[in-house]
Amino acid sequence: MTFSSPQEPQRLTHLNDTGEANMVDVSAKLPTRREAVAGAQVRMSRSTFETIVAGNAPKGDVITTAKLAGIMAAKQTSQLIPLCHPLPLSKIEVQLTPDPELPGYQIRAQVITKAETGVEMEALTAVSVAALTLYDMAKALEKSIQIEFIRLLSKTGGKSGDYERSLEEKQQK
Repeated sequence: MTFSSPQEPQRLTHLNDTGEANMVDVSAKLPTRREAVAGAQVRMSRSTFETIVAGNAPKGDVITTAKLAGIMAAKQTSQLIPLCHPLPLSKIEVQLTPDPELPGYQIRAQVITKAETGVEMEALTAVSVAALTLYDMAKALEKSIQIEFIRLLSKTGGKSGDYERSLEEKQQK
């Protein structure tokens, strides 16, 4: 929790005055450009990794399917996370990059909007669902695939200002 002053904790915005969950009213805010980038990684055995890289997975094109799933998930975030606002998304980019050192894949999602609230949840949802889809597409090869380090890498815009995760945290494996 961040604090607005040493004595007074910042109010949680998704709770009303009686402590009940409630959707934040953003109607007084002006739409501004907002961007968020999230990351995740998926670790697997060397043989599973090599099978996916070679394009020989039993369920077909693992990477394209996971990218599309991540994009679709970002667009549905407000349907999945109860208090998220539906947002007009201007750009969603999902990348799955092979990482032979893991072995596995680094997943990155960038989401951009011009709206009254940010797109952190959309970027996090995109990488999460892309990772889950990669697992689903490859589970016939290996059940012990691990989804790791789902995290916000950066965000710009909005009242809370910009955020950038440190280089060490970005490269966490």
